Amino acid sequence: MTEVYFVRHAQSDNTVRDDRSRPLTDEGMNDTRSVAELLKSRNVGFIASSPYIRAIDTVGLYSLWTGLDVNIYEDLRERSAGGWHGDRFFDFIQKQWADFDYRIEGGECLREVQERNIRVLKKLLAEHDGENLAVITHGTALSTMLNYYYPRFDFESFRKIVNFMPFVIRLDFEGDTPVNYQVELIIHIKYKN
Repeated sequence: MTEVYFVRHAQSDNTVRDDRSRPLTDEGMNDTRSVAELLKSRNVGFIASSPYIRAIDTVGLYSLWTGLDVNIYEDLRERSAGGWHGDRFFDFIQKQWADFDYRIEGGECLREVQERNIRVLKKLLAEHDGENLAVITHGTALSTMLNYYYPRFDFESFRKIVNFMPFVIRLDFEGDTPVNYQVELIIHIKYKN
């Protein structure tokens, strides 16, 4: 059996609009200790991460403790929303969940996000059969992977995890088929306006 610990990054600074360089907040950095302690207790031996700073920093302490490399996979990045961060962003997200092919110019649809993330995951499952691994990613990216295996994971399910940073869910796989899932860690954040 392969245990995959999907880790949504810790709280990031939402005043920084550049997805790649958005850092963690001080609280987010503090919360990385909880992630590191969990991964250590589960003997995670391989780390795959989105290339975005907030994802890499979420697993940085665990990497430091264990000496494990953080292996970067471009396709684990978050969905490109086409540069839009408007006040009606949730309306946009709801449209995307209602139609996995919906996009705005310069952005990705959820089907594209899901396909690229699942492609990486299946590669990791084939290469690390029987191991415990961590996949460090983002809310939408993680949600599309959960939806792939559990189609009932929908927009309402996504809404429930929006303020969980970090959020860790373990899926146990036999080959590339999930046989069990378990929520391992939830830290509920509140952004200050």
